[in-house]
Formats: sequence, C-alpha cells, structure tokens
Amino acid sequence: MASPVTLTRDMCYPTPHELALAARALADEHPALVRLRQAGASRAGEPLWLLSVGGHDHRDRRDRQVRPRNVLVVAGAHANEPVGGATALALARRVIRDPAPRVGCGWHFLLCADPDGAALHRTPRPYSLLDYHRNFFRPPGPEQPEWAPSLLPPDRLPPETRALTALIDELRPALQVSLHGTDLGGSWVQLTRDIPGLAEPFGKSAAELRIPVETGASDAAGWPSPGPGIFVMPEPGTPAAGAFHPEDTRLSTWYHAHRYAGTTAIVEVPMWASDLVDDPAPHPDPRGALRMLAGRLTEEAARVAALRGGIRTTDPLTAPLLRAVDWTLALIPRITVEWTGPGAPAEATSAYIGSIDAFGRRLSLRAAAMLLRVLRAQGHPAASGVDRLVTGWCEEFAARFQARWVPVATQVEHQSRTVLAAYERLAAVRR
Repeated sequence: MASPVTLTRDMCYPTPHELALAARALADEHPALVRLRQAGASRAGEPLWLLSVGGHDHRDRRDRQVRPRNVLVVAGAHANEPVGGATALALARRVIRDPAPRVGCGWHFLLCADPDGAALHRTPRPYSLLDYHRNFFRPPGPEQPEWAPSLLPPDRLPPETRALTALIDELRPALQVSLHGTDLGGSWVQLTRDIPGLAEPFGKSAAELRIPVETGASDAAGWPSPGPGIFVMPEPGTPAAGAFHPEDTRLSTWYHAHRYAGTTAIVEVPMWASDLVDDPAPHPDPRGALRMLAGRLTEEAARVAALRGGIRTTDPLTAPLLRAVDWTLALIPRITVEWTGPGAPAEATSAYIGSIDAFGRRLSLRAAAMLLRVLRAQGHPAASGVDRLVTGWCEEFAARFQARWVPVATQVEHQSRTVLAAYERLAAVRR
C-alpha cells in the first residue's frame, strides 16, 4: 500500500475548476504517463474532465499486444459530498509515484460528475454543520448522474449520465469506484459484488484514523454484510430489501459496469464522525424507536412544507433548490411508512437505529436549508424564521451525535486506502 499523505494540516475541498487546474499540472509534469481530456459536458456546458494515469497497451512476453484492464474512479456524483475530488487527485498522485498499481492497469479519474451541482453547493471548508448547511444543495434524484437511470427513461437521461455510461462502455472497468461522503456518521462501503477480504484493510484504516465504521448503514438496510461496514447490494432481478430510497440501485450507473464483468464499490466517509453509528449492542426496542423517529420526521417535514407554502421561483439559481426541496419532502411519507410498517425489524443494533436517526434528521434539515436559500434570495420575510429552524436543528444534530470533525486530509486518506485495498483484493481474486 502506498505511503500515507501528511495528516498534520487540514485541507480544503477543491472546486471543479481547481481540480481541473491541478489535473492539468499533473499531465504537463508527466506527459508520457498522464493524460487529461474532456469526457463530456454538463447541462450548463461545464466540462467533465477525465484524468488518466497509465493504461497504455503493452507487449507481453510473446510480443503480443495486450490491452490493460482499467479502474474508473468517479468523484462528485453528489454535489453535497465534496471529498471525492480531493481523493481522486490524491489517488492519481499515488499511482504516479508508485508503479505497482499501474502494472497492467490504467487508472481513470472522472474529477467531478456533476459540476453544475457542485457550483450550487459551496463548501470549501465548513467549520460546523450549520456552516455546511448554509450553502447546501443536493439535486433531486432524476438530476443526479448515477441515479438518473433508475428514475428516467433512456431518452431523458441528463448529459452527465450519458457521459458516465459512455466512459464505462469505453473503459470496461474491472473496478469502478464511486467516491461518496456523509455529513455525520461513519464510513462504510457498498459493493455490487463481494470483494473477499476487503473488510480487514477497510476496518484497519478506519481504526487507525479514528473514523467509526457504520455497521448498520440505513442506505444498505437488509443487504448482506460480509464484514463490518461492508454491504453487498441485491442482485439484479431480486427484491431490493429494505433500502429507504425510491431509486433502485440496480438500475444505476453502478451496475452498468456489470456488462463487462466489472464490480463497483461505493466508498462513504464522514465529514463529522459519531460513535453512535458504530455501537453493536442490541437496541432494546427497535420498533418503538422507529415509530418515534417516523413521528418526529413527519412533524419536521410538515413544518418545512408549511413554510414552503406557495413559494415560486423562475430564477435559474434558485429553481434547482426549490425542486430539490419538493423532491425531498415527497420522499418522507414513503420512508415513514417503511419505518412503521410490518417490515420494520423486531431486532436491531443501536448502530442501526443511530443510522436511521441521522438519516431522518438530515432529510428535514436539508429541505429546510435549501428552502432558506430560496427565501433569502427573494428577500422573503419568512427567511428569519427558517434560519432559526435550520440553526436549531443543526445544533441538535451535532449535540445528539457528539459530532467531531474529521479533517479533510483524513477523509481523503481513508478513501484512498479503501480504493487501493479494493483494487488489490479484486486483482488477487482474478489472478
């Protein structure tokens, strides 16, 4: 495994423009090894940059031309999860320094899959949960590059999705890695196929860096778990057990790599850590807790919906925010039904209930935070009341989960280690 980055100073989350400048500098410095090209454009015409390291065809011992296998690393698929770009650059630098991962393999980094969304979510270095939510944006599901195929017909897919699937078709990656992050909680990995042995280096990295492992991640409820914090998605054609979102992961771009016998890993890392999502103790009353959490979420959503009222906007800067508010609020009734329905677990760990608690809090908070941005832009008199609501919810969230900041460099280091470990374990299986 490559040597770690320095963790003594904090970093900032780079913008898509800063990522492109840094990538261009790497390509200029290593012209025989590194290439930077535009792989598409966003809806607003922003370039989608692909940084490639190695991956040239080579001759084997019998002088036959051999096409290398490929790894595709996708950053910035969710606008509010900015760590991926920094990790992509760090990984590219590691692969440049260390030839071992490049033996027979090309590494390709899509630096930001949604530059339009990244421009609306501005968090170079948030100093608190409130600071993070002041400029919060997360697009509706149909506008997210990876999720869109699960929600839209092929002829309506956004250009970012089409560019990403075209890259997968071109590279046929043996491993696709999507770099994600969570605002508060722990780290976990979702896999479209199991990668045997990944749990050990993943858990070791998290322990060394004091990052909790989210052993009961709400995003992966009911999925097989071959090790702490590692979850394997349901196979295509089987019921999607227990996931609390409307999108079907099996129709996302994550599964597009399966057309070429590839595997996708989604690596999540927290901005703020909480040990409450790493508690394996049995919860004394899971169904009672879920009823309480569902009731609280319903009440909070009703407050946001009442404040949203008849607000309208045609401003291209605030219209996406209001669409995202409505999308988020529309999710909540379905989620609360699942939490209180017959499928609610009779037995669960405290970590699982903690993850569900955090998931519910962030839904109502995100809707309120995006609504606040719309109201402020309009000079609406309700803005001050929504501001107090967002402030109070952020403070309650941080206090309930005893949130502690994870330095950006530490987030990057953990994601980088996990990506390299996934590649090494998968390569070992395929030898």
